Amino acid sequence: MNFDSVVILSFGGPEGPEDVMPFLRNVTRKRNVPDERLAEVAEQYEAFGGVSPINQHCRDLVDSLQEELTAHDIDLPVYWGNRNWDPYLTDTVEQMVADGRQNALVFVTSAFSSYSGCRQYREDMARSTDSTSGITLSKLRLFYNHPGFIETFTSNVATAFKAFKSSTNVRVVFTAHSIPLSMAATSEYESQLTEAATLVAERLDLADNQWDLAFQSRSGPPSVPWLEPDVNDHLRQIASEGVTGVVIAPLGFTSDHMEVLFDLDTQAAATADELNLEFSRAATVGTDPRFVSMIRQLIEERISDAPRLALGSQGAWPDECPENHCALPERPRRPGPPTD
Repeated sequence: MNFDSVVILSFGGPEGPEDVMPFLRNVTRKRNVPDERLAEVAEQYEAFGGVSPINQHCRDLVDSLQEELTAHDIDLPVYWGNRNWDPYLTDTVEQMVADGRQNALVFVTSAFSSYSGCRQYREDMARSTDSTSGITLSKLRLFYNHPGFIETFTSNVATAFKAFKSSTNVRVVFTAHSIPLSMAATSEYESQLTEAATLVAERLDLADNQWDLAFQSRSGPPSVPWLEPDVNDHLRQIASEGVTGVVIAPLGFTSDHMEVLFDLDTQAAATADELNLEFSRAATVGTDPRFVSMIRQLIEERISDAPRLALGSQGAWPDECPENHCALPERPRRPGPPTD
């Protein structure tokens, strides 16, 4: 297939106080979450002026990727669309059709497989083209073990280590968004996170007892089991074991958006302070040139015979996800909203 464009597809976020409640209603549509619960989450955004950094991150990523493609003589314009806020993917597709685009590659800002991080984006893509003739959207593969992702994140964790004295007993805690166990069972979310964390830990020469994987940002009724341990509970555990410093490494996130700013930089940092744990948070990959080069390499896999780069034992994820992979569990679920 001859591709003529690229789309960055992301979650979306509010860009002012007046956007917050409409955005949260978008995120939780069809889940019957009451406004009273949404108002509690809205307070987190209000602490940051009602603005999530995720949209600006996407604008910066569009610019950086366009520069990267141009520098490598790849003549593909870069568009941007969201699931939950302007610019919506459906509107972006309409613009692409007006521009005469027919076959686009889609980079989703989620490295790992799960219903909300992979299949739901594929559903967004299918829905956005249902009533639009003459355009095809093809998702680029998952990149959780791509060298560009792993090496960038490793460098960021190494930088976070510099905040500590050599005498500090430091533990690295990799974090990712928790999901219901029923959802985790339909994907390789946990195994991919473990693989990526292991790859980073190996490059930092961390022993097995120097790093852990924890989860954050869970929502929904306590009766529904989600992936654990919660990062705040885990900080209490490692403090009781004599750890005196912690590097929080948000492996499951590609940008410093609200779940990083509030759940880690605010809540987890407060927990660490309460426990007298020295605290340092590693940066996400953001628009690091190595990460942007990775996106270009994923594109080159599809438009030429470029090698399919991957680290570790799991190999490169296929271009087409396996049938029924990341399926939404049949069991009814009613989690509350994620914060970004």
